[in-house]
Amino acid sequence: MTTEAVLGGHTLTLHRFPLDQKNRSLQAWDSADEYLIEHIQNEHTNAQHILVLNDSFGALSCALHALDTQTSRKVTSFNDSYVSQQACLYNLKENELESRQTVLLDSLSDLPSDVDLILIKIPKNAGFLQYQLSLLSQFEHDVPVIAAGKAKEIHTSTLKSFSHFIAEPSTSLAVKKSRLIFSQTKHKKQTCKFPVSWPLEKTEFTVLNHANVFSRDSLDIGARFFSNYLPQGKKPLRIIDLGCGNGVIGLQTLAKMPNAKITFVDESAMAVASAKANIENNLPERLQNCEFVQDDCLTDFAPNSADLVLCNPPFHQAQAITDHIAWQMFVQAKQTLRSGGELRIIGNRHLDYQEKLLRLFGNCKVIGNNKKFTVLSTTKRG
Repeated sequence: MTTEAVLGGHTLTLHRFPLDQKNRSLQAWDSADEYLIEHIQNEHTNAQHILVLNDSFGALSCALHALDTQTSRKVTSFNDSYVSQQACLYNLKENELESRQTVLLDSLSDLPSDVDLILIKIPKNAGFLQYQLSLLSQFEHDVPVIAAGKAKEIHTSTLKSFSHFIAEPSTSLAVKKSRLIFSQTKHKKQTCKFPVSWPLEKTEFTVLNHANVFSRDSLDIGARFFSNYLPQGKKPLRIIDLGCGNGVIGLQTLAKMPNAKITFVDESAMAVASAKANIENNLPERLQNCEFVQDDCLTDFAPNSADLVLCNPPFHQAQAITDHIAWQMFVQAKQTLRSGGELRIIGNRHLDYQEKLLRLFGNCKVIGNNKKFTVLSTTKRG
């Protein structure tokens, strides 16, 4: 994995998180970061408080501090991802920039009003971009906004979102397949549709979703199939809904298991907030039996502390398709489960999770499948 980046003429050591992932072709910055920093170096050297949205691994935060020879610049990084925030802190320290003024905010925080430049890495999720632009539309003073992304991911609809929420945008030429978008805040006070709510089929529940949560408008087909294979009964199990998203799997499990305690875990601040809202709104009497945790999978969980882990693992990290997050989930689930505890997952059939679980646990059985998905169960042996 390449870790040496040259951004704005400065050589930085930048690590992608999690640190032990095996895909050596992935790196912690891209050509959009390079293009954006080069533009800042040429056009905005005097910016003193820069707001950065969606800085995946801290590359922009590190580069912005490295460019500032006066060491007085403040960078506020606004991010939905716990992993991204941890990577930012790590990379700042790695490049001896941890003493600089850097503030990390999660995606449901209020934005600072005293910024003089706003930078955006275009997120994969168009609804999340609209949510962020709606926040920028509340600014009472005009602030330059510069967004960056892969040219193929900047669509006409992307530009329409900018013009709707803030000022009419213009775009740069493409360089290394990346492009910049130029706009500014205009105090339009536009709101967006998020969070949204929708009825959960075959139940009396209503599900709330914040903007950056997977399958925002209905139950996704994987969760729908997994719902047929959830545990039930009166055992007082300690259960983890790992990668919980809006918490719909844990919600349905809680309804079927009156004595269970469930911990909802996701690296997304919006996912954890959605899961908590869905318990509060649908099963408020069970809220005391729940915990809601933002974490990098199960990194901070005690060993041998859970009876059952339920999981619908992702096979991507932002725009990168990769199975390292699933593998991390499986490894850490084994560590967190008690002897005799179970990991129950759903996955696309072509991903061959069965082989991975057999290798890790020494056992695995299919408890349900259709043409697209397989539900697997594996047990931690003593």
